[in-house]
Amino acid sequence: MVGIVERLVPDELWELFQRVVPGAPSRPQGGGRRRHGDREVLAAIVFVATPGCTWPQLPSALFGPSGATAHRRFSEWSKARVWAKLHRLVLDVLGARGELDWSRCAIDSVNMPALKKGDLMGPNPIDRGKYGSKIHLITERSGMPISVGVSGANLHDSQALIPLVKGIPPIRSRRGASRRKPSKLHADKGYYAHLRKWLRGCGITYRIARKGVESSQRLGRHRWTVERTMAWLAGCRRLHRRYERKADHFLAFTSIACTLICYRRLAK
Repeated sequence: MVGIVERLVPDELWELFQRVVPGAPSRPQGGGRRRHGDREVLAAIVFVATPGCTWPQLPSALFGPSGATAHRRFSEWSKARVWAKLHRLVLDVLGARGELDWSRCAIDSVNMPALKKGDLMGPNPIDRGKYGSKIHLITERSGMPISVGVSGANLHDSQALIPLVKGIPPIRSRRGASRRKPSKLHADKGYYAHLRKWLRGCGITYRIARKGVESSQRLGRHRWTVERTMAWLAGCRRLHRRYERKADHFLAFTSIACTLICYRRLAK
């Protein structure tokens, strides 16, 4: 019978995680409590991310580490950018298998209300000025997230396009060199026209809807994949609302959700 740790962190995902996680710090003075295994702590973090329980509610009887231990390790790994590295590593494996389609990529964002004030938050202009954050996302043609970022809810979508495109990491291809630039990028009417010139200079074909010219009924013809990925992100219940004061922690949970989405494709 497969235990909860093996179910939440399968062997293949654990092997990839071992390649990016930093080693345990040494204790020159010796002694101290035995350090909980990284796999058990990772399973506890995934459990917090997916059902969305709080750290004190973490059932330590199932995993071993307490909520305080899991949160401390989560903070250490977030500071070391482990989650972004793991996401990129899973994308590398998918790209090496030829399962990433760069012919049509799409960009979109989703608002997340916040329960506490913290970094990278702002009043949401479409939700009565309530404080919150935005998740910005670029997906390839089939919906795999290849670049992700967070901002305040008052940041206009158009201001996130350039950082997101620049933030696409070099991802392995089945043949040839690594790739980090889509052939074509689809965006809705919220992305202003001046971005067309920048995308053209990068050699990216743009499909940005124009106000008063193109019908809103056709906007989802190729962009439905990124909207579906946004719905997949909602499967990570920790992202239904922003609970974290630190933007790095909120981005870490977003990267974990993107990694799990990509890993599900990898495990098929």
